[in-house]
Amino acid sequence: MKKVFLMMCLAIGFSQISNAQAAFGVKGGINYNSNSIENVSEDVFDGAESKTGYHAGIWLRFKIPVIGFYIRPELVYTNLENELTYDNGTSNAKTTTYSFQKIDIPVLLGKKIFGVGNIYAGPSFQYILDSDFSINDISDVKSDGFTVGLQFGGGIELGKLGIDVRWERAFSGIESTFLRETGTNVSFDTRVNQVILGLSYKL
Repeated sequence: MKKVFLMMCLAIGFSQISNAQAAFGVKGGINYNSNSIENVSEDVFDGAESKTGYHAGIWLRFKIPVIGFYIRPELVYTNLENELTYDNGTSNAKTTTYSFQKIDIPVLLGKKIFGVGNIYAGPSFQYILDSDFSINDISDVKSDGFTVGLQFGGGIELGKLGIDVRWERAFSGIESTFLRETGTNVSFDTRVNQVILGLSYKL
């Protein structure tokens, strides 16, 4: 229920802001994440390898009077994955994929340069919707919660089409847990650092 309420509030907020803004559009692209599982004992996970994910969402942009900057809030759904080796307490370690989905709300301060270019930076507020491992050995995964990161990058716009590259660094992690077959809980930190390549279209 709280997830539904959150989505309703975000949708209403974006619709109210968009009525007075100069630009609005959709976006999508690929994400390359790293270090998204941290602070877990080495006898549980080993050999983590980042995989490419994807994102899709909407964006707004409106100018700040006089000073020449603009604010660009976004509402983005992101899916990310990591492949790693899980030690299940026996002699046969297993390879599994850890996937999670989240809502990102970057609020970027930007400036246009040379007519077609943009540079921007700002906080990114994130909410984990769901997460899971691909093997049955790991169950009862809990990792929903809020975190905050920083995004910065730049891009170009050619008419209604735009392309940008960003780097995202997490300020804080999310306390996540799962239940091992031995009956013990394992805690780990879902901390997302990623490179984001996006394509946008102005409506």
